[in-house]
Amino acid sequence: MNDLVRQHTALSESDLEWLHLLVSEWQLLSDLSFADLVLWVPTLDGTRYVSVAQMRPNTGPTSYQDDMVGHLVPRGRRPLLDAALDEGRIVREGDPEWREEVPVRVESIPVRREGRVLGVIARNTNLLTVRTPSRLELTYLQSASDLAQMIAAGSFPFPGQQVDMDASPRAGDGLLRLDADGIVQYASPNALSAYHRLGLASDLVGQHLGQLTSDLAPARGPVDEAIVKLASGYAPREAEVEGNGGVIQLRAIPLKPKGTRIGSLVLLRDVTELRRRERELITKDATIREIHHRVKNNLQTVAALLRLQARRMDSDQGREALNEAVRRVGSIAIVHETLSQNLDERVEFDEIADRVLAMVAEISPGKVNCRRTGRFGILDAEVATPLAMVLTEVLQNALEHAFAPGEQGSVEVSALRGGTREEARLLITVRDDGRGLPEGFDAQRTGNLGLQIVRTLVEGELGGSFDMVPAPDRGTKVVLDVPVGPEK
Repeated sequence: MNDLVRQHTALSESDLEWLHLLVSEWQLLSDLSFADLVLWVPTLDGTRYVSVAQMRPNTGPTSYQDDMVGHLVPRGRRPLLDAALDEGRIVREGDPEWREEVPVRVESIPVRREGRVLGVIARNTNLLTVRTPSRLELTYLQSASDLAQMIAAGSFPFPGQQVDMDASPRAGDGLLRLDADGIVQYASPNALSAYHRLGLASDLVGQHLGQLTSDLAPARGPVDEAIVKLASGYAPREAEVEGNGGVIQLRAIPLKPKGTRIGSLVLLRDVTELRRRERELITKDATIREIHHRVKNNLQTVAALLRLQARRMDSDQGREALNEAVRRVGSIAIVHETLSQNLDERVEFDEIADRVLAMVAEISPGKVNCRRTGRFGILDAEVATPLAMVLTEVLQNALEHAFAPGEQGSVEVSALRGGTREEARLLITVRDDGRGLPEGFDAQRTGNLGLQIVRTLVEGELGGSFDMVPAPDRGTKVVLDVPVGPEK
């Protein structure tokens, strides 16, 4: 719609925003009218109309099989559009049109904003299945007529009341028609069922909806305004009320077809099961996060015990082995700590990599500078946990074996994501400028326990590849290539 309006019309950005607000609401008008809606706007030179939006009803058959958006019609070809635009009134004159052997009643509703007519809504009703209307259908049609008059007068939609139609109740979910005093004049079967869910044992018709709702679902804690006023439809509002184990979503629409409030429409939907499932998911998420938190605490306890045992060791080799185990456990604890702070099983691995770097750098404080370049991005937990251990082992190996005691140097970790969205890969390079590899070293066959852990995790668990080769200038380069999922 933005492109069509800006290309073909003289409407301002504020006018365009008004049309967007109208389009966000007009599914209700379409459903209540049992009719298709097409929004026509005059072109810049005033000789044609361009259709910028279209809506089909959920309550009846469509009268347009094709998409009308983008069509241009010369002025004069559709007299009802001309009359509605020029005279600023709803035009219903004329006999039904026949389209592919289907009779269609056409009406035109001017779209007014601040005293100006911006365009015209063509309301097209398929008359092929017309029959004697029920009380529900008569209420729908009367409500649609009131809304159409409000659009023509510029009092609907309500400014500042942008509605999410995917989340808000629709006419078919449940509809109440109230008079000016808030007394229910009509209640659809779905609306009555929703109130029965709240504990109502009688009929709704003749009841004061605001007072009744307040009795069935008393407010808990501070609210923006009293439920009585909200449910009585005095202002355009949307809220949820809960009582007797049920939850219903209410949306009040004041009806002012001639500038004076004659009553209101209240759309409502029973969202009891939806809210119950949401609460279950919240409880499940909280449980999973608590589990990660406890695992992290347990791992930190294990690390503390190993560290305490290392202090009591007389053998330097045994003490160093325990310290390596402390760092391995610590890398896993970092992942679980990060997972305990998220709502899903995905983590931002850059934070984990930086914390692993800081942890491992404690091996040689002040001698070797460790830094990270590039971005790991968001990874699934099943990738993040082994990858954190792999990174710990590779860095630990570099700091222990690449530099002599007291020697200055640097270790750089770089990350690069590539590949397609379906087959994304992460290329990690760990480069040091230390003494380099010994003669005849083969990373696939030789190496200490740390490198054996790296090979097992990278090739067996992550399904990637691992190699350790001399760096081009000086030192050693470790290359890890692992498949990762999309960042989403």
